[in-house]
Amino acid sequence: MNYQVSSSQTSFQTAITPEELNQIIETIADGKYSWACVLILRFIGYNPLHYIPQRTYSRLMKENSQFETTSITKSQKISANMTSSINSPHCVASSQIFSTN
Repeated sequence: MNYQVSSSQTSFQTAITPEELNQIIETIADGKYSWACVLILRFIGYNPLHYIPQRTYSRLMKENSQFETTSITKSQKISANMTSSINSPHCVASSQIFSTN
């Protein structure tokens, strides 16, 4: 398969954010290489269906829809826990610990 890429498409308009990069790295570490390719294409603004067959894309979406919601839920829980611990009355600021009053 040969694809012809115009010069306007070769300059990437969007960069992958650190969160997206971490998600790609986790996916590769889990051995889900095809899904990592889909994520990379999505994150840089390409339609994965232009590069992989519809059947393969549908299978990957079905297999990894659970993974996406799990990772989103985990990140929401982490940020909620951080916020609640910061606002907790039992939390003592480090500046208060070392004060000489």
